[in-house]
Order: sequence, then structure tokens, then C-alpha cells
Amino acid sequence: MSYTLMFFESQEDFAARTDPARQQDYLAGWTHYVHALREAGIAVFGAGLHAPETAATMKRRGGELAVQDGPFPETKEQLGGIFVIDVPDLDTALSWAARGPVATVEVRQNLPAL
Repeated sequence: MSYTLMFFESQEDFAARTDPARQQDYLAGWTHYVHALREAGIAVFGAGLHAPETAATMKRRGGELAVQDGPFPETKEQLGGIFVIDVPDLDTALSWAARGPVATVEVRQNLPAL
């Protein structure tokens, strides 16, 4: 079964990506996690995302398209990256999500490919 793990990060996490004093620790956690996914042979795809302030959100309202700079949700955490993994069941997907170096991970089973 294919699952997508969506990793949410705080503004502090995003800042650590480029802060020379914290970047090494930030990257070490992800490097270890990515290596474990690959070693287990379950990684299908993975990608980090640029910081939320680089986003654009499109909404359709009454047939009109509106584009807003930045992410739509005003929350303390934003989507920082995703991994698609191939594991036998939800419990296994959740156990891999728990190993990630962030506090919040949303796990969803993927629909079959078109």
C-alpha cells in the first residue's frame, strides 16, 4: 500500500534550514531519516518544500480565480515536505511517520494511480 507522509514544520524549523548555527543539526535529523527509509526499501518519492512565504495559493470563487501570496492556512506549522512510502498497512506507515524529525506528520493512504 502506498502512503504519503506530510511533514509539518514550525517557522523555527524553516529558519534552521539556512541558519549556519543550526543547519547541521537540522540536516542531520533528515539525513538519518531519509537513509533509514531508503535502507528499508520503502521510499517511493520524497521532497522538501521551500519556506511557506514563497508559496502562492489559488482559490476559485464563483468562477473567478484568485491568487494569494503565501500559504492559505494561518497556523504555527506549515507543510515542509512529503514522502511517499510503500508499506503493508497504516500501522507501519504511522511507525515510519513517528520516526521523522518533526512533531506533526499527517499520514494518508494514496489512491491508485490514474
